[in-house]
Amino acid sequence: MLENILVFLVRRIVHHLGLTGLLYTWIISASWLGFSLDNTTTVRTVQVTEKSSEQRLDNFLLRELKGVPRTRVYRLIRRGEVRVNKKRAKPETRLTVGDKVRIPPLHLPDSPELPKPSPGLTELLEQSILHEDDDVLVLNKPAGLAVHLGTGIRLGLIEAIRQIRSNWRDAELAHRLDRDTSGVLIVCKNPRALRDIQRQFKEKRIQKRYHALVQGQWPAVITEIKAPLTRALAESGERFVRVDPAGKPSATRFKVLEQLTSTTLLEAYPVTGRTHQIRVHCQHVGHPIVGDPKYGVTTRGEQSTAGEEAAAKYLCLHAVELRFQLPGTDSLFQISAPWDKSFAAQVLRFRKIS
Repeated sequence: MLENILVFLVRRIVHHLGLTGLLYTWIISASWLGFSLDNTTTVRTVQVTEKSSEQRLDNFLLRELKGVPRTRVYRLIRRGEVRVNKKRAKPETRLTVGDKVRIPPLHLPDSPELPKPSPGLTELLEQSILHEDDDVLVLNKPAGLAVHLGTGIRLGLIEAIRQIRSNWRDAELAHRLDRDTSGVLIVCKNPRALRDIQRQFKEKRIQKRYHALVQGQWPAVITEIKAPLTRALAESGERFVRVDPAGKPSATRFKVLEQLTSTTLLEAYPVTGRTHQIRVHCQHVGHPIVGDPKYGVTTRGEQSTAGEEAAAKYLCLHAVELRFQLPGTDSLFQISAPWDKSFAAQVLRFRKIS
């Protein structure tokens, strides 16, 4: 108890004084007290084992650095403070057995205890289960629920999942969906399954199908959009994705399902898997997705032609189907998710307007 009080007081004083360098390291190491205030003040080298083989570097670090904000993890990689076999690496770098990952010293404030999922959230997630076996858990992710914690988000889907059942404690996301996107989401229950599913994503063997309600009358002649994408930073500091000739090749196929008066219901097949790909491609041709707070204007900066009718509280994008191989099997597994109630309500609303 006394040790914990001393840890708290010394850390507060050090951070308040803004001490840095060797003096900071000596004080915070607290060897003069007989115990350590911070076990992250020295460089760590972690050797990759079979358990982590083929995992992306960013996912590996997020497991090693529990509680460290994702933004900070990516900043460490970008600045070259994290090294793989003494060389700079990218977040998507795949690790192999024997690789040595250098993790720099980290001086972190005391992390608040992770909140428990509420009974309502627990019930919602359990009702969202589409499939479960010994290796994977497939959910119909609700719109508005972030898949992991982050800035302003104290509890994400994966953190909640790990606390709900004992056999979900080691669960990891196999991929991600945006906070406001609903639909099929794969969660892996062990490292072997995670490697298997991520390998399928890397080799583009997983087929994805989305439904999107977009603003305006989508031209039937647009069946595929090939527009390279790149990440950018707005003056406000907000990160976003935009079309850029120098960006990464990106392609999405589209099919019109239903034409309404001021909107169009589409089926979208992402050929590549870039961040915000479907949303940006729809915006690029002047038909942003209904309810998109980030890309809800055309590339010309105009408001949508649907006007006030297109104003929606929720992003109308739903991951309706995935086709993949369950770990340890050779057969194709197809699973679909019914529309989120918010998505269904918006489609019904625009049908009535029509």
